[in-house]
Amino acid sequence: MSTPFELPPEDRESSPYTGYLRAHWEAVADGLLASAWRWSTPGGALLDLPGRPSRSGVRSDGLEGYARTFLAAAFRVAGAGGGDPHGWLERYACGLDAGTRTPGRDDGESWPLILGHDVQGQPMVESASVALGLRLTAPWLWKHLAPGVQDRAEEWLRGALRHTPSPNNWYLFPFTVAGFLESVGRGDAETAGARERALELLEGWYRGDGWYADGDGRAFDHYNGWALHLYPVLDAHLGGHAELSALHGARLRTHLDGFSSMFGADGAPLYFGRSLTYRFAASAAVGLGAVTGHTPLSPGTSRRLISGSLRYFLDRGCLTEDGLLGLGWHGPHEATLQSYSGPASPYWASKAFVALLAPAGDPLWTAREEPAPVEAGDRVLALPAPGLLVQSTQADGIVRLHNHGSDDVRPHQGESAAEDDPHYGRQAYSTRTGPTALGNVADNHFSVVVNGRRSVRRRISLLGAEHDDGWGWAASWHRPVFAAGPPMVPGLRVESVTVVRGRYELRVHRVAGAPEGARVTQTGWASGPEEPVVSALHGLYGWDDGLETVRAPQGTAWTRWARVPRLTGPGGGTSVHVCLAVLTAEPGPAPLADVVAGVLADDDAVEVTWAGDGARTRVEFRPLKVSLVEREPGRQPM
Repeated sequence: MSTPFELPPEDRESSPYTGYLRAHWEAVADGLLASAWRWSTPGGALLDLPGRPSRSGVRSDGLEGYARTFLAAAFRVAGAGGGDPHGWLERYACGLDAGTRTPGRDDGESWPLILGHDVQGQPMVESASVALGLRLTAPWLWKHLAPGVQDRAEEWLRGALRHTPSPNNWYLFPFTVAGFLESVGRGDAETAGARERALELLEGWYRGDGWYADGDGRAFDHYNGWALHLYPVLDAHLGGHAELSALHGARLRTHLDGFSSMFGADGAPLYFGRSLTYRFAASAAVGLGAVTGHTPLSPGTSRRLISGSLRYFLDRGCLTEDGLLGLGWHGPHEATLQSYSGPASPYWASKAFVALLAPAGDPLWTAREEPAPVEAGDRVLALPAPGLLVQSTQADGIVRLHNHGSDDVRPHQGESAAEDDPHYGRQAYSTRTGPTALGNVADNHFSVVVNGRRSVRRRISLLGAEHDDGWGWAASWHRPVFAAGPPMVPGLRVESVTVVRGRYELRVHRVAGAPEGARVTQTGWASGPEEPVVSALHGLYGWDDGLETVRAPQGTAWTRWARVPRLTGPGGGTSVHVCLAVLTAEPGPAPLADVVAGVLADDDAVEVTWAGDGARTRVEFRPLKVSLVEREPGRQPM
């Protein structure tokens, strides 16, 4: 699909996978900026992009348009050593002047004040982009501002230091503001305190394997890369802080070792977690690693990943006819959005342009593209800290994520089915399918049904995750919650284990404490005619005979409507349920009934014998133990 602005010719010699070079990145940045600036106020302080307003209101949305596009311009100009052929910085300098003259006034240009997250929080988010943009372009913008404008800008930015952020990655916004102020000689005890507090919290949120929780709970998603790693690593890099660079850079390197496997062969990132309308911002951590040297990836692999992600969205309609990033995934998609999503929200995708800080002669841009991890062979990767299991297959280029550790329930919150979030609560996500919308049948979901009421999974308690030589497993437990009637059944508990081999997923559940007459359901992957993938589900133990297919009329981010396979079975008291699932784009996949040769199960353990090689997977529940026993010499499959 062509873009509304012109791109350079492809270079398939240097970039055999994507055709993109550094010039393509510069052209996309310039094209996005030119399109967005058509909607600026006369003074340039606000970019009032068309579309539905966010919950913060149109003035905050206009600031968002200024701040997030400024970040793209800053990476573009700083990466070119100050080269600014389109005069972007002059526009942002004028906007800074106009926006900070009378902050909080209800007029045509004034920026909203930065207050606490529970009062008028969004400007605090945007303050970080303004501050980072000013830091990156200080030699060409900040140093040429009149002292009065500098003072007004500082006073507005200090609102981020004087009010309370949301208890998550938001603490990195005043951290970034403070880093800028210190970099231009305006630091003090207030800036030092903001930085110390953010770094202290960041330490408490680090869980290992290169993953941070987004706050005190267990929310793990793309915010790891485009916020929790980006701000501290880039700050240390720009400031020359060797100790902080070593600490946070090592964590970024570890993160990328696993995260680099989460991009499909078509360039798609995993559709998982919130703020997915930021799209190719998902590659920001890869670009940051290449810029700072904190990466396990070769330059050719890094460019293949970042350019693949950028091109994936450009080729699939992420831009409107007038060149704006629209709200959605490929094109418009309401279910992708949150209440804080406004017309300029997608421009956090600007973070991907951190890659432009690598100059034209850097190996990131001169090395020949190399295969992405998914293209290098089948892979199973367990990430015990966040409780995620990554499964990728080279033949169809699909990456699947099995979630046994990430939710969006904070420690102080109760569990409510009314707050069910399809972007966290499902068992599995991929680079080729999206979860079905609320109100439709839930895909990749195990539900207990009591008196006709279906449960959802909210708080996820990790039990473990491991991998070894082509197979792996992850496990968790949860208390089912219900939207109607009593929210919970006392003592009701579901333990879930996912075991993967190749493209197959063995899903095992043990239900305990269910009332008499309860039922259970298990759904598989959602698929539709617009994304030619095969979704199959096969019951092995604990299900009624037969499989039904149900429709999700609101579809997914990939298809306007979807089909979802579903199994149903009895679930009273203590019961065990075993099934096999698959998502594949390979032609003519073998029937799932032929994949498993036999199953032995009771309330305490499950043993599955795989057809073909006769290997046995055994899941024991008390205590939890998962093992794969290769076929013994002379032993025949069950």
